[in-house]
Amino acid sequence: MPNGRRKLSLLELVGLVIGAIIGGGVFNIMHDIASGAGAGAVIIGWIITAVGMLSLAFTFQNLTRRRSDLDAGVFSYAEAGFGKYMGFNSAWGYWLSTLLGTVGYATLLMSAVAYFLPIFGNGQNIWSIIVASGVLWGCHFMILHGVESASFINVMITIAKLIPILLFIIVMIIAFRLNIFTTDFWFTSNGHFAFSDVLAQVKSTMLVTVWVFIGIEGAVVFSGRANHRNDVGKATILGLSIVILIYMLITLLSFGVMRQSGLANLGQPAMAALLERVVGKWGAVIVNLGLIVSVAGAWLSFTMFAGQLPYEASKVGTFPKFFRRENKNGAPVHSLIVTNIVVQLFMFTFLFTNSAYNLFYSIASSAILIPYAFSAFYQLKYSLQSDHSNARVKNIVIGSVASIYTCWLLYAAGVHFILLTTILFMCGIPVFYYLQKYDNHQQFIFNRYEKLIALLILIFGIYALLGMFLGYDSFSY
Repeated sequence: MPNGRRKLSLLELVGLVIGAIIGGGVFNIMHDIASGAGAGAVIIGWIITAVGMLSLAFTFQNLTRRRSDLDAGVFSYAEAGFGKYMGFNSAWGYWLSTLLGTVGYATLLMSAVAYFLPIFGNGQNIWSIIVASGVLWGCHFMILHGVESASFINVMITIAKLIPILLFIIVMIIAFRLNIFTTDFWFTSNGHFAFSDVLAQVKSTMLVTVWVFIGIEGAVVFSGRANHRNDVGKATILGLSIVILIYMLITLLSFGVMRQSGLANLGQPAMAALLERVVGKWGAVIVNLGLIVSVAGAWLSFTMFAGQLPYEASKVGTFPKFFRRENKNGAPVHSLIVTNIVVQLFMFTFLFTNSAYNLFYSIASSAILIPYAFSAFYQLKYSLQSDHSNARVKNIVIGSVASIYTCWLLYAAGVHFILLTTILFMCGIPVFYYLQKYDNHQQFIFNRYEKLIALLILIFGIYALLGMFLGYDSFSY
């Protein structure tokens, strides 16, 4: 990056974190969580999520300090701790996650616009594809004018989209009734606490929170562009803490305004439907406008992340050299072009599936777990082997908690979506082969354990593909 080019401030980094995390999911979170859990299980779920996500945030903060040389992004931790192939898979998984998240945001944005313009239907028709394509390439050319300019715009969008969310929270505080909140508190057959039932409910909340917290690593992706490196960790902790508070208030207050069965049957976006029940039509209008702004902002953030990571990875030999090209504004031009062409192609799947948003956000959630898990594992490994500071014990605890939490998330995601994700990682095998043989000029592409991992990915990926094309029940959409 040329000297003299403006770098990202703490406020802009915080804006990237909040802007990426708070997307469309926040406007439907009370419905998604209430569909499988009662208020008691939701409280437990949020406690686990807060502890787990904060441990991940502290992991990112600690690694940016201890390994200041690893400033290419979250994938660099996997490579430093577990080798080239794991580093590649971490980068590949993160890129695909942000890429598919962008596709999910496209259909969600158009379904929100359809509230005002019914021509867009459910957000998945030909008109939706045309307009969403315009937004996609609008973000593309905005970022080409410079990542720093786009990040400033993202801060403004983040502030704007928080307004309807804060309005919702205020109204819910006023309308909150304790007797409604405690009705069917444990959501079990006999109304009392039952460990197995509550555990299943807590697990169901994890499936929701995985998606709504994607973006926690937003500041780390741009650590090389930060004005002060310490701001990266500060931005991650501050942004995440704000988001956790917002999510907890939205979900728990909703349980005090409407019972679980009612929340589970709200129309989408659920926040608009619930606010309309309390204050009237104008509440739904404000929330739907907020949803449009929010998704547009998250879309811009995800496009920035998806374009930045292949560029950063290529500079350290984890992605092909082709992605290393930048324009005069320092924007990763080749990386953005490839990313957005792939997103454009995926948009056409709107015409073939009625649940594009659910499909893409679920696969994106599963894919992002790989770089999250490897970051946590590396935090633990580094703390055990190389950390000789006074904070060593604390860092081991952080790494242990983050590792356990990411393993729990993989369990909560379920075999179904993990298998679907192997299709994406299977597609990365020839890319890694090309990278190692022709860019890095390596004689041996895989070591022994990497060969085994690649073989397992290939087997499970083929099985998942057959499941989709042959119509196995667990793979149908």
